Amino acid sequence: MSTHEPIADRDGSPAPTGADTPSRSAAVSAPVRPRPGDTVPAGSGRAAEAPGDSGVESGVEPEPESVSVPAAAESEADPGPGPERELESGPDPAGASDAEADGQVEGEPDEEAEGGGRWARDLLLLAGICLLTLLLVNAFVARPFAVPSGSMENTLMPGDRLVANKLAYAFGGHVRRGDVVVFDGTGSFLPESAAPRGVGGTLRALGRDLGLVPAGDTVYVKRVIGVGGDRITSPGPDGPLTVNGVPLDETSYLRLGDAPSRVAFDIVVPAGKLWVMGDHRNASRDSRDHLGEPGGGFVPEDKVIGRADWVVLPVGHWTSLDRPASFAAPGGTGGHGDKR
Repeated sequence: MSTHEPIADRDGSPAPTGADTPSRSAAVSAPVRPRPGDTVPAGSGRAAEAPGDSGVESGVEPEPESVSVPAAAESEADPGPGPERELESGPDPAGASDAEADGQVEGEPDEEAEGGGRWARDLLLLAGICLLTLLLVNAFVARPFAVPSGSMENTLMPGDRLVANKLAYAFGGHVRRGDVVVFDGTGSFLPESAAPRGVGGTLRALGRDLGLVPAGDTVYVKRVIGVGGDRITSPGPDGPLTVNGVPLDETSYLRLGDAPSRVAFDIVVPAGKLWVMGDHRNASRDSRDHLGEPGGGFVPEDKVIGRADWVVLPVGHWTSLDRPASFAAPGGTGGHGDKR
């Protein structure tokens, strides 16, 4: 059933017979204004909008013709999404499909790549901090050394790794009798000419202090028997050593079967110097072997690199190198104002 009422004339009378009902498309498209370039068919209902034209001749409104609405007009009438709206609302979803498929948006940084770069930088920074810390520890706190020979058996075995405590004699501390020390033998066990000269020698010494260069043949490890001011005597293989007239009990560390000394001597240690000997007396070249040389076999105290406090490798040899109690018996001050 049609609900469209017949068009009435101005006076309310029905339209003349033969007047057809205007099409629904004409009624919808009549208010649409043409765009530039659009063609308006002749006799369309739009001509009735011209000024001064009543749109009626002889009392009858002209029959409107069916007008097809152009696509542009339909889009103008229907406020649906168009190209202009897409530009206003954001990027074209079709153009962003590839980036969205990867979980990324064009123009944003790749978080995974950035995270990997940050991780690499953090790792390098950590390695640099560790290296710097190691160098500082080697230079000022403690440094590892390898035992090259058997001159300190059985306290130290060939191949043992020990740690020299470089802070043991810092802040006014002094070497004590019975300490096992690591020292530079240049000027005592070796002539000064054995030390490298020039810039190369300086760089080598610096590298050795930092632990970057092997200690070389100028570094020794021995036990301190006497310090500055001590008088040390040996009758030879038939008796013990005496320190300031007191016999020294060396059974806790002297290698089994070795005599305290096969060489007889009687010396006084100069101030600031040390008298050192190995625990394997029959296989140790120590202060006794340099008695007739300019240095007399005495090691300057300032040549001591550190006190050997621990054996850390191999694991089976882990031990601390404690000072034997027998060294507290000898009298005298050792030249430092306190009992050594």
